[in-house]
Order: sequence, then C-alpha cells, then structure tokens
Amino acid sequence: MLVAFESEKTCRRIREILECSGTASCLVCRSGDQVRRLVNKRHITAVVCGFKLADETAADVLEDLPPFCAMLVLAPQDQLDLLRSDRLLPLPAPTSRGALLEGVERLLQMGREAEGALSRRDGAERELIQRAKALLMTRDAMTEDEAHHFLQKKSMDQGTKLVQVARKVLEAP
Repeated sequence: MLVAFESEKTCRRIREILECSGTASCLVCRSGDQVRRLVNKRHITAVVCGFKLADETAADVLEDLPPFCAMLVLAPQDQLDLLRSDRLLPLPAPTSRGALLEGVERLLQMGREAEGALSRRDGAERELIQRAKALLMTRDAMTEDEAHHFLQKKSMDQGTKLVQVARKVLEAP
C-alpha cells in the first residue's frame, strides 16, 4: 500500500497505524509524481492520501493511475465533495483509527476486485496490448512502462477500453 500526504508527519502517523494494526505494509511519498512512479513500478493497487499532495491534487493523480489502482482520500468533507470517481473512496477528516482501518480494508478490497477484472481479460486482448506496447517501444523509443502509460492515458482521455486504443496504435500507418 502507498501512503501519500503533503505532510511528512501525517505520512508517518498513517503508516504507523496501518502497519501496527497488521492491515498493510506501506511505502510513503509526498508528491503525485512519486505516487505515479511507485504505483506503476511496483503494481500497487491501493493509495491512501490527502486531498492535496506536494505538487497536485489527489484527483489529478488518480486520473493518471492504472485502472487496477484504487484511492482512499482523507480530507475535510467540503474537499471530498469535489471528488468523483468509482475508484475513489472518500473518508472525512478528522477520523477515528477504527474508521481509517475500516476504510483501508474496503480500499484493499476495491483494489483486489479491479485487479481481478483485469486478470480476466482474455489472452487475445493481452496479446494485442503487448504488441501495441512493443510497437511503441520500437517506433517511438519508449520504455515498457512509458508505452503502457501512453496506452492507459489515451484510453482514459478517449473514454475507450485499453484494447481499443491498442488496436488503433497497431492500425495506424
């Protein structure tokens, strides 16, 4: 699990609660850029964060995260009212230790469900996506992570499935 707050003190406190309770082991960071890198590099499915990180808001970060990643945002209710996503779990602050742990359990479940949905993608679709990534890596000198992020971003921007974007990449001249 990834814990990301603008305040280092808040990061340490949330991490301590989650690890001491046995709920999750945590990595800590303070910026949206760090969240993106760690989620993609380590295939992290759950992020607990505040409304604002050191460089941007949680909503901006969530837009760039892969579909298997869910986010719990701990913030005042007026800020939570600004957030809308089926991959986002709002938790009003201040909150109790019990409510935080319960929210994190739901977040972890959301991450498992999203990951399960992705793993059910049939072999032909996975192969198509891999071929599109390979083409981007060769043609545009991208790393595998960059190619995957490119496909995900296009998918989110266009509101289409990842496999449809992969098809378009392979069909382009």
